[in-house]
Amino acid sequence: MKIWRITFAMLAAFSLASCSSDDDDKDITKEIIMNVSAEPGVMYDLFDSMGEHPIECMQVMTEDEPGQWLYLYFSEVKGFTYERGHEYVLRVKRTILANPPQDASNRTYELVRILADKKVENVAEPVEKEVKTEADIEYEQQCPVEKYAIAKGGEYLVDADGKVTYADGTLTPELFDKHAQIYLENILDKSHPLWQAGARYMATYAYVLSPLTDEIRLVPSTRSAFLFKNVLTESEMEYVKQSMKQGEALHYNLILANVYKRGIQKVEFTIKKK
Repeated sequence: MKIWRITFAMLAAFSLASCSSDDDDKDITKEIIMNVSAEPGVMYDLFDSMGEHPIECMQVMTEDEPGQWLYLYFSEVKGFTYERGHEYVLRVKRTILANPPQDASNRTYELVRILADKKVENVAEPVEKEVKTEADIEYEQQCPVEKYAIAKGGEYLVDADGKVTYADGTLTPELFDKHAQIYLENILDKSHPLWQAGARYMATYAYVLSPLTDEIRLVPSTRSAFLFKNVLTESEMEYVKQSMKQGEALHYNLILANVYKRGIQKVEFTIKKK
């Protein structure tokens, strides 16, 4: 009897494990409501590991993840054609793949029907005018706003070999002229109305105000960070490594900008020769 009980328990456990394994191997499909913003967002390709090439995309929010914006390629909802300036409510069939392709998302979407399609006036368009001075930079509505801060106070120590150290002694994993980055922290209070705002209040670019030149350059972000090698020109990097004296400091300003190249806020960081 005792042996039978043990055997039965083992068989039951094996059966449950088999069922669980079978369930894990099945795709999960469900119809959901999806809201699509009238304004595009920004995403990065899976192979863009440094996030150097922002891609315009759809901003969507699903009924089972309220308050959370997701970013999908324009063609990612099968059967649906997105038009900038239109706010949609969709019913879609979402499939969570049990065995997704290695280089793709584990979710697919297919349009069931369009429940609402509303034309929205005054949708933002990218600023294309030439920026020669700081005064030429247009700011987004409700900006400047103190949304971001540069990590660890924004002070960096650089030696002649290009090794970067935070002021607190923490060594960055990459060299100054390779993949070392200036990281941003979101310091906006969660109660602020812009906390969950979309692409209009996301730092996608930055205008660089350099102490070594009057030229203002626009550089892309790398997923809430900026590469030193983008922010500084090659000649500026060489100056820092070879010509700056020990203890000398350079003060840079970045005017963080959204996907439309409109300013969000101004932040400062310092490079000091070690």
